[in-house]
Amino acid sequence: MSTENQLETLRPSPEEEARDDADIGKAFRISFAVIAFLVLVGGTVAIVLRSRVTAPPVKETELAAVETREMPKVQIPQTPFTDITDSYGVEFVHNNGAVGDKLLPETMGGGVATFDFDNDGDQDVLFINSSDWPWDKASDRQSTSVLYRNDGDKLTDVSAESGLALSDYAMGVAVGDFDNDSWVDVFVTSVGANHLYRNLGNGKFEDVTASAGVAGDADRWSSSAGWFDFDNDGDLDLFVCNYVEWSREYDQSQEFQLIGGGRAYGRPQNFQGTFPYLYRNEGDGKFTDVSEIAGIQIRNPATGVPLSKSLGLAFCDFNQDGALDIVIANDTVQNLLLQNDGKGNFTDVGALSGIAFDSSGNARGAMGIDIASFRGPKALAVAIGNFSNEMTALYVAKTGTMQFYDEAVSTGLGPTTRLLLTFGLFYFDYDLDGRSDLFCANGHLEEDINRVQPSQHYEQPPQLFWNAGPQFDTEFVAVGQESVGTDLLKPMVGRGTSYADLDNDGDLDVIVTSSGRKPRLLRNDQQLGHHWLRLKLVGDGKNTNRDAIGSWVEVTVGEQKLRQQVMPTRSYLSQVELPLTFGLGQSDKVDDVTIIWADGYRQTIDAPAVDQVHTITRQ
Repeated sequence: MSTENQLETLRPSPEEEARDDADIGKAFRISFAVIAFLVLVGGTVAIVLRSRVTAPPVKETELAAVETREMPKVQIPQTPFTDITDSYGVEFVHNNGAVGDKLLPETMGGGVATFDFDNDGDQDVLFINSSDWPWDKASDRQSTSVLYRNDGDKLTDVSAESGLALSDYAMGVAVGDFDNDSWVDVFVTSVGANHLYRNLGNGKFEDVTASAGVAGDADRWSSSAGWFDFDNDGDLDLFVCNYVEWSREYDQSQEFQLIGGGRAYGRPQNFQGTFPYLYRNEGDGKFTDVSEIAGIQIRNPATGVPLSKSLGLAFCDFNQDGALDIVIANDTVQNLLLQNDGKGNFTDVGALSGIAFDSSGNARGAMGIDIASFRGPKALAVAIGNFSNEMTALYVAKTGTMQFYDEAVSTGLGPTTRLLLTFGLFYFDYDLDGRSDLFCANGHLEEDINRVQPSQHYEQPPQLFWNAGPQFDTEFVAVGQESVGTDLLKPMVGRGTSYADLDNDGDLDVIVTSSGRKPRLLRNDQQLGHHWLRLKLVGDGKNTNRDAIGSWVEVTVGEQKLRQQVMPTRSYLSQVELPLTFGLGQSDKVDDVTIIWADGYRQTIDAPAVDQVHTITRQ
């Protein structure tokens, strides 16, 4: 056999090679499993041996004693309010023009102003009325606004002789001495052209709308308005909110329906927004519309159409640069904060400042608005009333800043207001303890709302929130009938609100208007023994407007400093009295009073007597 044949015989066959490979693989797998098992057993033994090492003893540290701070119990003061509407001779009944067509303006009026039109030292009252629609058959309902003169223990209707018996579909009112002659003038907003009345000083008013140039467009729907000196030239300029672009034809064409049948009032989302007006006072009885050049005409960035659907209005110099800024409460679109640069220009910083939306970034159905110092002079709080199922907002910012945080929930205000639909609201110290309390007027739009929403009612109770102070977890405490009686909290279709010391006893009384019904005058009958101080400021008419609108007053009482702004424009469609009322609590003296006049001039009055009214004139 050749060598080659021998090698061929020794070479394994393919079947033998496959069999050998299988045997090798099997042996390898067995070896790997054995090694893994040994490693596992060795690791377990090591862990067991290590666990048998004696652990060091546990050292116990003595805990410090925990002291639980007990919150003081809230005791709401007994401050009864008495309905004096009839006993004071008020027969005014608001006429919203409703006959069943359900046109949107019928749900929104009307306003009220308290002011001293005859300069006799007490506060008079002007109720703004709407009217029958011109296309409807005339009814026997009252269709004129009514001015009541305060005669001490009653109100006397002087509308006819005063010239303020306006018959129009009017909405709101603004009062201010625009010509600096020491007599307060009146501006009335309407669905249609607006009206300006100059106070002649003899109990009569003259319609100067045409010569002043402030009527506005005939097809515009104006709501709240206010006087303020935006350019610091010593006279009052005029800002006018406009709501939505509305007409009877467009409203009726929408065919709004209630769930279950029947026509409903329209939603503002179905109407386009409109621009407000800003009129600059030229000092000669005439005004110039500077709305466009001043930068107040804000457009929707996505569509380019007017953004605002404005209902509430307030003024305040938030950043303390000497120029009054403007806050506008808008319905279903973002609120505006128009920052004044002091040179006649405004920039909207509402979104940047945190006041435009709620905490979730949503716009709300905003209506009434007011601003007050909060927690002493440390902060400013902007309260805004919103639609039902939307809490009343409480935007708080440190004094001198423009960064707001909504503290409605943390202060206790929000949850209690969520269910109700709030129109007018304002701050006032009703119990004279030195802290700003809050009053809200509530009422729905639909008479039949309870049929489709069982939790809602057309007539809703007003709300009064007592400011318990920052030492309580809940600063704003809802006041019940056991503390104020039944008259104040009786359900009604609340709209505009105002306050004034109608009976000159040092505490503040309340007025609430009602859509299509009588208003309500509520006398404050508190007997807490708290002291007070009332201040009426008079500007020089040159550096500061005669009404001193925009001025701040700081009252020092020991370690406490109270701070208020002279500003009648607040609430919804309404105006409050010009004098400031400071509650002093148990303090029977004031250390000093400092006035920061609207032009920045500071004036100090040493230790004025308490429980009195003082008139302070700019030096």
